Amino acid sequence: MTDQSIYPEAVGRARRTGRVEPQFIEEAPDVARTNDVQVGYWASLDKPMVLIVGLLLTIGAGMVFSTTFNWSLVDFGSSTAIFMQRHLRNVALALVACTIFALVDYRFWRRFAPLMLLITLGALLAVNIFGDDTFGARRALIGGSLQPGELAEFTVVLYMAAWLSAKRTRVNSFIFGLIPFLMLVGLIIVPIILQPDISTVVIIMLTAGAMYFLAGARIWHLVLMSVIALTLGIVVVETQPYAQTRWNSYIASLSDPTQANYHTQQVITSFVTGGWFGKGLGQSTQKFNNALPAPHTDSIFAVIGEELGVVGASFVVALFIIFVIRGFQIARRAVDTFGSLLAVGLTLLVAVQALLNIAVMAAVIPSTGLPLPFISYGGSALMVTMIGVGMMLSVSRVAAVREQTSNRRQDGATYDRGWGNRRSRLSGVSRSRGTSQVRRQRP
Repeated sequence: MTDQSIYPEAVGRARRTGRVEPQFIEEAPDVARTNDVQVGYWASLDKPMVLIVGLLLTIGAGMVFSTTFNWSLVDFGSSTAIFMQRHLRNVALALVACTIFALVDYRFWRRFAPLMLLITLGALLAVNIFGDDTFGARRALIGGSLQPGELAEFTVVLYMAAWLSAKRTRVNSFIFGLIPFLMLVGLIIVPIILQPDISTVVIIMLTAGAMYFLAGARIWHLVLMSVIALTLGIVVVETQPYAQTRWNSYIASLSDPTQANYHTQQVITSFVTGGWFGKGLGQSTQKFNNALPAPHTDSIFAVIGEELGVVGASFVVALFIIFVIRGFQIARRAVDTFGSLLAVGLTLLVAVQALLNIAVMAAVIPSTGLPLPFISYGGSALMVTMIGVGMMLSVSRVAAVREQTSNRRQDGATYDRGWGNRRSRLSGVSRSRGTSQVRRQRP
């Protein structure tokens, strides 16, 4: 008795769909189910990404302790108080959040994108009214522990990934693609400009613009967006006194570094005194007595240059480059467009932040307040970044499980074990096709 007579419904279904299904249904479904169960959390994690993030967090922990022990000793009577009670707590909470978001299927969060957008808009409006006024800007709520701008960066990536991957979205259309895109981005960046927080605006515009282009926008759309961004930048510089001061200082420093602002001069001093191999961990002098502004956050890369030298700073840059490469690889392996765009957006979010921070420290662009991802001291910034990493790991996990499940199902469909004689044989559909091909070859 042939396999076709034993399982006629399976053969018929295979012929209609064009897919080869396992003939011995007593065993094959168990193989598929066992595959899904056996791919555990650790086994499906992207190990290179975990290693890269772990190294960056470790370097960050060392540098945060180096830049806060004196401050902690003076204000709290213990050199480890800030590091142990604040930074390590923030790191632990961020790791827990990363683990949770890596466990949950990233597609689950797609339905919450509109709600996240509404919450973010509410928080951005609230910070302009009730926010803490620090250095002439309102950027934080609840005593500085919550920065809606950080939430806005993440929300833009999530919402753009959901919107651009929708079947009804016509990305290459001017009316139904570019105009709605500009309206969405404008809705987010206008309240951020009012804070003002120009660095966050730049991050959102670069990240969202790159996602829109990668989703299939036309080249002239990108050119038009660049013109709009340039025009907006000119308006901000002309209307915001602090932005105009920083721009004028930057232009003057291009021809004469001594004309740069105080922050830039101290950063240059840090790198010059660090040399190739640095003074050693904890030996920086620029971080004391406020010589280097915000050494534990915005200027932490300058401290890396002074303590670890050009070699240490180059190693950190290399880690960020590898992070970006791995993030794009995860995006390519994603099982759907939403996952691909989400991974690209989250990768670009980290890449743009790191690029801008390092560029400021290297005096390539005008100075601006921006933390270095994974390394700078912080709460909401680190939390949002690690949540993004968790979602990237979820994209990778879903792709890995799908790939392994597909491979095992193919193995189960191609080779079956007979119950009577325990010999291997091809499935009935494949054998039938092979027989028909032999018959067609006969003269």
